[in-house]
Amino acid sequence: MKVLYVTLSVVIADQVTKILVMGLQIPSLGIHIPGMPLYSSEPIIGNFLRFTYIQNPGMAFGIDFGWKSFFALFSIVASLAILLYLYKVRQESRIVRFSLALILGGAIGNLIDRVFYGPLFDGTALFHGRVIDFIDFDFFNIHLFGYNFSRFPVFNIADASVTVGVVMLLIFHKRTMENPHVEIAGTDPIGCDAAGDNTAGRSSSETCGQAGETGNAAKG
Repeated sequence: MKVLYVTLSVVIADQVTKILVMGLQIPSLGIHIPGMPLYSSEPIIGNFLRFTYIQNPGMAFGIDFGWKSFFALFSIVASLAILLYLYKVRQESRIVRFSLALILGGAIGNLIDRVFYGPLFDGTALFHGRVIDFIDFDFFNIHLFGYNFSRFPVFNIADASVTVGVVMLLIFHKRTMENPHVEIAGTDPIGCDAAGDNTAGRSSSETCGQAGETGNAAKG
């Protein structure tokens, strides 16, 4: 499935940016990436967009329920489920598969942090790593339930990929279900087992042949 190249691209971009933010030292290989001090900020577009280095032990956008291993195990199950579903819908429209590939890439990106970053960078056990977040946007001042929200929760490329993928999936998967004769390969959009189209003066085989050509053209 070529769409998995999208997943791979998301994972690479996510991991590279995280390493650039937190830094990496491998003297034997001559690698010296200074990174940023934890909890420090660097303005990118004034105060509107900053890179703020934090480590998140919970879910996306700083959501935390306390049990670290749960998030890693949940991410593994979710990633496998998405991969299996991606294979199942491999004949659907490209935009649906692209959306799923974005979600899968984001899930794997943060999964790497949770599973491997603990022993690699913090001296802790597997499944106890913390997710690296750094994209920090200004936000409208909102007062809600006694809290004041002035900035959007700090996130990373993996979080953004999952969010964009989910939004796209909600939009385009619904259209796929509403227009199966256009979006899904291998379906029978107009009932090819029915009798011929007498009103148009065409046989059922001619109608079905043209419908198949239309479906293939729509898929590209």
